[in-house]
Amino acid sequence: MSEYGTFQHGKSRFDQKRLQESVELLDRFKQGTLPPGVTDAQLWQAQKIKQAIIHPDTGEKILMPFRMSGFIPFGTPVVVGLLLPNQTLLSTIFWQSLNQSHNACVNYCNRNASKPAPFSKFVQGYLGAVTSAVSIAVGLKVLIQKASRLSPTTRLLVQRFIPFPAVASANVCNVVLMRNSELSEGISVLDDNGSVVGTSKVAARHALLETALTRVVLPMPILMLPPIVMAALEKLPVLQRRRRLVLPVHSLVCLAAFGLALPLAISLFPQMAQISVNQLEPEIAMATDCKIVTYNKGL
Repeated sequence: MSEYGTFQHGKSRFDQKRLQESVELLDRFKQGTLPPGVTDAQLWQAQKIKQAIIHPDTGEKILMPFRMSGFIPFGTPVVVGLLLPNQTLLSTIFWQSLNQSHNACVNYCNRNASKPAPFSKFVQGYLGAVTSAVSIAVGLKVLIQKASRLSPTTRLLVQRFIPFPAVASANVCNVVLMRNSELSEGISVLDDNGSVVGTSKVAARHALLETALTRVVLPMPILMLPPIVMAALEKLPVLQRRRRLVLPVHSLVCLAAFGLALPLAISLFPQMAQISVNQLEPEIAMATDCKIVTYNKGL
């Protein structure tokens, strides 16, 4: 095994050990058997580690590229590709397909999984999401190319902003298509003790609406800020003289925008959301004395 492979293997074992220790610590907290000296800060850190890796419904580990904590390192190269100037038709199709493929897997892995869904639903959602993204992006690109009234400079600037409406529209389609089974089957709602009260399609609609809104907000800073910033930075003498620096600088600007956008979008709605039983199906209200119930919105 190479040195890099040995390092990665060791890191994986270390991460697994930290996760196991965090889960055990939280279990002991629930059972009231915490060892002396454990602080609130340690408990909160253990909770963060568990929530970042373990799916709240299935209790299974989420693969690193599809965790929210992995969204920035794995998503930034795709964003850089989406924002490259002078895109050809083939490159537009490639980057949009790659972006929505990643989004589809993130949406699926972070869905509400309180009800099982067949794998065929994933395939249908994936194909629909990728097709919608590519269709919107290519349609807008062709429209701009045919806009003969625009000067070449203006056309280039507008083309840089094309990814946002294409990605935002496709993101909504992606969420709805990838999690469509939640709308038809409903999702579990929980009482104050964390016990399942029943299954609600109304709560599922709220969950998908809130998640779809985050997917519209998420690409806004990522795809709108870099073109504006790069338009100004590319006029600097250093970048005029050294064109090779444009791509690295562009990548850093995209990384910074991604780092700003992800926490902002996720913080709009809590993952474990609450809703009044009066807004849900009558059978939910009859099954509990609680006025407010909780559901996993997903991420």
